[in-house]
Amino acid sequence: MFYDLNIPYVANDAHLPRTLAFLSELGYGVVALNHSIVGKLPAQISCAIPSPLPQKDIPCKLEIRRRVTLTLTESYQNARLAELAKAYDILAVRPTDERTLQLACSSLDCDIISLDLSQRLGYYFKFKMLSEAIKSGKRFEICYSQGLMGDSSARRNLISNATQLIRASRGRGLIISSEAKAAVGCRGPWDAVNLATVWGLSQERGFEAVSKEARSVIVTAQLKRTGYRGVIDVVYGGEKLEVVEELKQGKEGGKQGKEGGKAKQNQAAVNGQKRKAEGDADGGAETAGQPISKREAKRRAKKARMGGEETDQAAQIPATGAVPAKNGEHG
Repeated sequence: MFYDLNIPYVANDAHLPRTLAFLSELGYGVVALNHSIVGKLPAQISCAIPSPLPQKDIPCKLEIRRRVTLTLTESYQNARLAELAKAYDILAVRPTDERTLQLACSSLDCDIISLDLSQRLGYYFKFKMLSEAIKSGKRFEICYSQGLMGDSSARRNLISNATQLIRASRGRGLIISSEAKAAVGCRGPWDAVNLATVWGLSQERGFEAVSKEARSVIVTAQLKRTGYRGVIDVVYGGEKLEVVEELKQGKEGGKQGKEGGKAKQNQAAVNGQKRKAEGDADGGAETAGQPISKREAKRRAKKARMGGEETDQAAQIPATGAVPAKNGEHG
């Protein structure tokens, strides 16, 4: 499956359904609509891309993701990045100078670092700085439509900067997107791979840039927002109505039983008596429908035998009550 993670979104754009339909025909399966923010963040952060889209004729087999790109100009914006990331599926930042690029690679928690390669950059890419961002799961984005639809200087800057970025990153951690505002600026996935090959990226790495690496961005972003530390994803599937009713009845019965037991104990305490075990009159542990133990059976047999001996001794005593004389004694 091929991915294009940068399609600019404008509210009430009449050309958006045509662009999405053309991307679907080119072979893309997942497309991310991009909302750009420049300057201060709004007081109330919410997703500017509605779900579902108000436009009609959207291809049903095309998966739509929602992305936000924040242009880094001031350091105080970084405090609300976590709140901004919760409102969108993908969070991207766009550095404007070397300081903000170093900040994005080291400390900012984002998914994509998008660079405007159509402008002349006043710094060089360093492998140590880029590798630090790649190890933490961030990906660098190359947008090709800026060189196709722009003037000659934008095309020249795009080729120069993309070549430098590919060389500094050693072809790792790159994704290729279109950033096309219309369908005329879109190209097929294999055309984008061939274009990156001209810039110095191998064909294997180029194929991963539009498939594997882009997919890793979506999966990692989803784990950050729905899982615990990106490892555990807990999903509540609900319970059946019958099970819920049984649990409620069991809780109510247990509560009534506890209340009844407490009432009996309180009544016994008032009467000054100890609570007796429920069972037979002898106070044994036998209950209705349960067999007695061997120890209890022996105890009862011994009790019955001792009771019989006492009865026999009582029968041998004369009725007059006279005590028989001993040998040698006279009455």
